[in-house]
Amino acid sequence: MTDASTTTPGAIAPGAASPDALRPEILAYYERGAEQDRLLSGRNRLEFWRTQDVLRRLLGETPLRILDVGGGAGIHAAWLAGDGHRVDLVDPVPLHVEQAGRLPGVRAALGDARALASADDSYDAVLLLGPLYHLTERADRLRALAEAARAVRPGGLVVAATINRWAGMHDLLRTAVYFEPNRRARTESAMETGVLAHSERDSMFTTAYFHRPEDVPAEFAEAGLAPFGQYGLEGSAWLMPDMEEHLDDADRRAVVLDALRRTESVPSLLGVSGHLLTAGRLGPSASEKDER
Repeated sequence: MTDASTTTPGAIAPGAASPDALRPEILAYYERGAEQDRLLSGRNRLEFWRTQDVLRRLLGETPLRILDVGGGAGIHAAWLAGDGHRVDLVDPVPLHVEQAGRLPGVRAALGDARALASADDSYDAVLLLGPLYHLTERADRLRALAEAARAVRPGGLVVAATINRWAGMHDLLRTAVYFEPNRRARTESAMETGVLAHSERDSMFTTAYFHRPEDVPAEFAEAGLAPFGQYGLEGSAWLMPDMEEHLDDADRRAVVLDALRRTESVPSLLGVSGHLLTAGRLGPSASEKDER
């Protein structure tokens, strides 16, 4: 890719060469273009609002230099830039880079979470709100987290999103799809191994890795980061069949979001959420406790 930083206002220098090419089925899944608006409609809004809520508390009000790794079409980069942060986004999908590069205050480039082009200690916070979803090998996940640790300044914040091990089962039970033998077999295999295998017959999601909540802090620590907080995003609310109606009602939505904030870090409830955020720090602030 040519360095678009000299020709396109919303671009930054391209990332380092990828250690391995993005799997074709994953690239094809995201080239469908659904990521630009997916979190802004229906029950997906719950994940968006909860991610926004947790990140705003962790980042604070002081403008920061943020690297949004695997930031997709910029769904979170947009509001982060609107909050006054300086946001660079890297993503391995060309369509996402093109879309994110059009957002005000966001610089975007092709890049791989496992081989960032960023200089050492160059960001106040590094976000991985998607890369760990698709790195099925532990060595690759550790490599991505180590790259985040390298790019963040001492004492800086790293936040990673993961899909919970039982998310597929919960979702398919909610929609009654779990009763279909083929879909159930694929989901049960993912619960056993953590790996959701690609299926030509099932377009709901592509090749992915589903974490156990307790495994994420261990990966942080091995990559040189000290985890200090975990936050279940959707709690049990995403399993309610009429959740969209509650989210449409401002008063009911406020009640739901408050309930989820109250229970977001209860250890016994972390695995109920579809998605989990884990936060850690590098260097002298590694022992910092959650300041919620």
